Amino acid sequence: MRVFRLLGADRSTPPGLANFDSTTVFVRAAASYLRGESFPALGMLDPRLVPIAKRLNRLPRTARQTLYTVGGANEGISPENLGDIDVERFRRWVVEQYPDRGYPAVIVGSSNGAAVHLAALLGVPWLPQTFLVPVRRSMDADAIRADVEWGAARADPLLAANPDVSLHRMHDPNQDRLMVRKLAYFRVKSRALGDAYESFIRRVLEPGGTVVSLECEYEWPAIDLGERHSFQLGGLGGLFPEEYYDGCPAIADFLERQGVDGGREGVVADGYGGWDAPVPDDRIPEAEWGFDPALRDDLDRVADERGYDVRRLRFDDPRDLSPFVADRYRDRYADRGRPVDRLLVQSFALVEPWWTVRTGSVPYWAPFNTRPDAAFLESYLAESEPYDEAWMTLFSHGVRSAGLASIDRWRDVLAIARDHHGFVGADPTEFPYDVETHVRYHDDLPRTIAARHPHPPPLSFDRFDSIASGVEDEYAIEWERG
Repeated sequence: MRVFRLLGADRSTPPGLANFDSTTVFVRAAASYLRGESFPALGMLDPRLVPIAKRLNRLPRTARQTLYTVGGANEGISPENLGDIDVERFRRWVVEQYPDRGYPAVIVGSSNGAAVHLAALLGVPWLPQTFLVPVRRSMDADAIRADVEWGAARADPLLAANPDVSLHRMHDPNQDRLMVRKLAYFRVKSRALGDAYESFIRRVLEPGGTVVSLECEYEWPAIDLGERHSFQLGGLGGLFPEEYYDGCPAIADFLERQGVDGGREGVVADGYGGWDAPVPDDRIPEAEWGFDPALRDDLDRVADERGYDVRRLRFDDPRDLSPFVADRYRDRYADRGRPVDRLLVQSFALVEPWWTVRTGSVPYWAPFNTRPDAAFLESYLAESEPYDEAWMTLFSHGVRSAGLASIDRWRDVLAIARDHHGFVGADPTEFPYDVETHVRYHDDLPRTIAARHPHPPPLSFDRFDSIASGVEDEYAIEWERG
């Protein structure tokens, strides 16, 4: 579930760091808010190209799918250059995005769209643990065993050059089907802060400030390939983890729609049908969203040396953070005498913290566009005080993957709003092939929601700490002293 680079990209990222990845987009979104700026076109597209990008839906769907594949491949590095990857340079790039000023807290850890909005609410930086290194190669999307072997033969130089990371390789032939034909996903997780993060925290965190360890404990079956190296089939979305390995009717139907039968290499013909993959031998932090607990020791060390407080914000599923953050915005608006009846659901990387606050909208983040995402949102709405309005950005990934929620399903969920509901920047007739939504969401948001409110000062961290301690039992989170 990665963001597609449409026509061009901000090439300021260091070599090997994907512009199109969720982590990179979230850093840009969070930093843009702290700089007082809106966040158009996922922070990737030259403004001069936006008018062209808004006409891409005129292309046949097959041509748009090719754009996803080719656009992603253009971001990949040569496997021969894996030894040149410097994750410490990635971390330097992150801290360079944020205003260099004092902060009462710094959030470090899991990638999560709700964390972007939490950082905006508190006016603090978010420093991610996980980065994606996309590596060029050509391979059938269903050739799982071949991809395991291909990456295993090429990973050692990256691991040797970066002894403070774990490598979680990921291959999702369902949701990432268009991309994995030309790219291997090498996700690295920092097991230590590194000089860049540590220096930044020491420089900007106010005396007595707080380091918030953001820990998503979501796990996935994985194949152990040696020290600090694993392989993961599939990822968070519309299927259970075990279904990727064991097969299920939804996968069989999906492969049939793709024109794939049991005679193709990598596809199992008997039983439910599915993919032929090595049997996983462990459950470890999920590649994109999970937190590697090895980082916690370094966070505690720096806090002890500098006299910082530590808080651990823990949750099992990436979606668990969204209701907690949404309700903190609702409370914040109520405290300032503002309306609290407008919800803005933001799908995957289509996040816009600046316009969220400017329009007085309550942010709710959906990791993707699947049936479980719809069910989580539906549960939140059923348990919340009613909203008058419910709007949604809807990420399109170019393939009708197994577990995808239909447009009608999303409409039904949003229809719980008492007055108005609908989509922002999305063409419902083209979902999930709606390439234009990646640029249209930003311009459409202020046109769809006419309300305007000034940006309030950040919520005091001490006040937030007190609130979180008092309400954690109401949510699927834990807020703990480190």
